[in-house]
Amino acid sequence: MERSQNGERRRNLSSSSATGFHSNPTRTTRSSNNFRPGNAPNHSNNYHPVRNRRSNQDREGEAEKVIVGTCPFMCPEEERLQRQRLRDLAVFERLNGNPRESSPTLAVKKVPNFLLNYCSIYFNIFCRTISAQSVQRSDVRPLPVLEETLNYLLDLMDSAEHPFEVVHDFVFDRTRSIRQDLSMQNIVNDKVVIHMYEKMVKFHVVSHHKLRGSRSSSSNSSMHYLNREQLTKTLTSLYNLYEANRSSNSVYENEAEFRSLYVLLHLDSSGQPMGESLSLWFRNLPTPIVKSKEMCFARRVLRYFRMGNYRRFFCTAAEVSYIQYCIIEPYIDEVRAFALACINKCGYQLHPYPLTHLSKLLMMEESKVELFCNSCGLETSMDEVGNKVLPTKQASFCHPKGGSQRYSFLGLEQFDR
Repeated sequence: MERSQNGERRRNLSSSSATGFHSNPTRTTRSSNNFRPGNAPNHSNNYHPVRNRRSNQDREGEAEKVIVGTCPFMCPEEERLQRQRLRDLAVFERLNGNPRESSPTLAVKKVPNFLLNYCSIYFNIFCRTISAQSVQRSDVRPLPVLEETLNYLLDLMDSAEHPFEVVHDFVFDRTRSIRQDLSMQNIVNDKVVIHMYEKMVKFHVVSHHKLRGSRSSSSNSSMHYLNREQLTKTLTSLYNLYEANRSSNSVYENEAEFRSLYVLLHLDSSGQPMGESLSLWFRNLPTPIVKSKEMCFARRVLRYFRMGNYRRFFCTAAEVSYIQYCIIEPYIDEVRAFALACINKCGYQLHPYPLTHLSKLLMMEESKVELFCNSCGLETSMDEVGNKVLPTKQASFCHPKGGSQRYSFLGLEQFDR
C-alpha cells in the first residue's frame, strides 16, 4: 500500500514539473493584495510536497502579511557594518577611498547573494516567504527612501571618473535591490512607483546601447546579455503596473513610448523578447496607445526592417526619440550593409554610385561612407571630375564584423555622445 502511494506521488510530481509556464506581460491582476511588480509565473497548481501540507488559512495569512519598511538609509546599518568588516564595498561606497569604511550617504543596499539565482524565476513567491519569516522591517527601505536611492544611483551614470562598465555594474545590482524592496512591501498603487520603474527601464535601455560599444571582452558580452535580460523583466513589471493602476481607458504620460520599446525589441530576429506574439499583444493595448505617434513609429520601423525597405527605414528612423534610438541603433548599420549590397548588385557597372548620394541615402557623413564601404569589402575610386564613387558589381562584398566601428546617424549625432 505504501509503495503504491509513493508511485502515485512520483507520477504527480513528474506531471507537474512537465507543465511549464509562459509569461504574459499584459495579463495583470488589478487587486493590490495579489499583485507584485515582476510577476513570477503562477505555480499554485503544481505539486509541492511541503507547500501542499499547509492549510489554505496559512497561505492566506501569509499573503496578507505585507512588510512595511522603516530603514531610513540607502543601506541598512547592519549590512553596511558587516560589509565594512568584509571589505565588500564598491568603489562608490568607500569613504575617502578606504575599502573598509563607508557612510550612510554612500553605501547602498545590495541584492543578497542567496537571492541572486533563485529570484530570477520565483521572485514573488520567494520574497513573500522571506518577508514573512526572516526579513526585518529595519532592513527594508520605505518608498521615499527608495526613490531617493534611485535618483542617487542614476546621477552616477554621468560620472566620468570611472569606466561605464564599472558604473553600470554598481547601478545594475543596486536597482535590483530597489525592485526587491518594492516587491516585498507590495507597493503598487502609487504613481511614484511607475515613474521609478520607467527610470529603471531607461537605465537598462541606455546601458544596452553603451555596453554594445564595449563588448570586446567576454565579461562585457556577458554584462550586455544580463542587462538585456533585466531589461525585459523590468519592462514586464512596468507594463503590469500600468495595467494594475489603469482607470477606464486612460493612459500614462510616458506609457506610449515605453510600450513602443516592446515592438522595437522584435527587431532582434532571435526570438520574441517576452514570449508573446505582437498580434496578441496589440489586442490588449488601449486604443490611444495603439494610435500614438510613438507606437506608429515603432510599427513602421519594424515593418520596413522586415521588408528590407531601407529608404523608408532611414526616413522613419530620423524621427526617433533617445530611448528608442538606443534600441534600434545596432540595426541601423545592418540596414546600411543591406542597402550597399543591393546597390552593389543591382547598379550599372558603367555608372558608379557617387558617395555624396550614398551619404544622403545611408544617413551618414560623407567622410564616413568610404570607411563603411571598406568595412563591407568594397573599394571606392575617383571619377573623371575628381568625385569619389562606388563601382558596382564588386564580388568582394561582405557584411561588416560585429565589433567593427560604429557610425553615427546623420542629424542624431548627439545621441552617441
